[in-house]
Amino acid sequence: MSLNEMPSGERPHIVFFGVRNAGKSSLVNAVTGQALAVVSPVAGTTTDPVRKAMELAPAGPVLVVDTPGIDDEGDVGQLRVQRALRALDEADVAVLVADAARGLTPFDAQLLQAFRERAVPHVLAWNKTDVAEAPDGTGRVDSVAPSDGASLAEGARADGDVCHACGEVVLGPDAAAAARPAEAARLAPASASGERLACDGPSAPAVGARSAAGRGLLAAPCQEVRVSALTGEGVHQLKELLAAMVARAGEGGLGADGPSVGAKVAPRPLVADLLTPGDVVVLVIPLDSAAPKGRLILPQQQVMRDVLEAGAFPCAAGVEGLPALLDMLPRPPRLVVTDSQAFGAVAAAVPADALLTSFSILMARYKGDLPAQLTAVRALEALSDGSIVLIAEGCTHHRQCNDIGTVKLPEWIRQISGANPQFAFTSGREFPDDLTPYAAVVHCGGCMLNRQEMQSRLRRAAAQGVPATNYGMVIARANGILPRALAPLGIAAP
Repeated sequence: MSLNEMPSGERPHIVFFGVRNAGKSSLVNAVTGQALAVVSPVAGTTTDPVRKAMELAPAGPVLVVDTPGIDDEGDVGQLRVQRALRALDEADVAVLVADAARGLTPFDAQLLQAFRERAVPHVLAWNKTDVAEAPDGTGRVDSVAPSDGASLAEGARADGDVCHACGEVVLGPDAAAAARPAEAARLAPASASGERLACDGPSAPAVGARSAAGRGLLAAPCQEVRVSALTGEGVHQLKELLAAMVARAGEGGLGADGPSVGAKVAPRPLVADLLTPGDVVVLVIPLDSAAPKGRLILPQQQVMRDVLEAGAFPCAAGVEGLPALLDMLPRPPRLVVTDSQAFGAVAAAVPADALLTSFSILMARYKGDLPAQLTAVRALEALSDGSIVLIAEGCTHHRQCNDIGTVKLPEWIRQISGANPQFAFTSGREFPDDLTPYAAVVHCGGCMLNRQEMQSRLRRAAAQGVPATNYGMVIARANGILPRALAPLGIAAP
């Protein structure tokens, strides 16, 4: 799989935000070098997020997202705003595009606050500098934005600095008594009423309601740059800055206590860490009516590639051909990975001492929080006839008569619970803000979502006290093989 073919779910997402007519779409076109987004002097031209895969040297493949104006009005405008806010869930790096002549608006300040609450690395791009100077103080943030991703406070000079983007004074260890709140107030942009705005001021209900729970108020890396989408001034500098921020975001880890910005972590393997060179891995790939014609589905491709990266030998068979393949192998396979729907038949065909798991469970470990999703499986046992279970898929596809999400999973869940709960369904990027009506969420592996969006969904469920688990673990539990399906990952089932 080449860089150009990298799936969108594996690309870091760079999302452009801002008010209407700040020049977001023009700047996105300048960054991508293409007329990706429609631009016009009419406010509200961008009505839905627009996505473009591109190569951003030296970071590599990324996905650039242009969003509607955060200040849109009217009933339809509010729907556009909701779509823009939803893009926060997938942002690995955010760009706030502000009109240099207009300065920061209350909506901009609310976005900056949301970036900080979610610990999203972000840059403030002062656009239209060909016709107006960026407000005084621009660029001074460089002295308080350390390149290693540390917090702003850790990178501040001893005599105190003002982050214009955040409107706050950042002090060094010897400057507590020499704070300059007056300067912070002078540099922070004013609202229409004359009130000075700051990143840590009151947050907008619409933005704050989507804040990532459990991630604490954290000073994410914050920088500013002057740009002109019209003349190209500063665009190269912005691209270099974004590439550096993408690389830095990829180094951040999520620990038990929340995010660790700048923490060095090893690349996340899908299956390679379970293998040694020379191992044989059997992939069970059903070719039933639900299988796409002429290709493998994305998790199958990704697992096969990761097996090869580990120096191991992948071989594949359908469910019917699995016994013959196992008989042909000179030695038992190190691991068998199956489509979760075939767990029952494959578990019966594979010797009991052979390690067995599924593509979905590997994806849950790769993009989600496997221990938390494992605990949530137990919640299905307590469902009642009045319970509602949300079944969520990250992709959209044509529903068939024996569809896994709408037909098979409900049957398996009824089997586990011994009850007749009700079911709700979502697909693609649609996912409820309010999960409290649901007794549980059962989510696919999320191969079409980036890890940031998958993590956002899981955190939202955890914050609202709703257990969220994974297709593969539910199916393994229904087939009575959950401990076996988790054994290759070194995890004991409850």
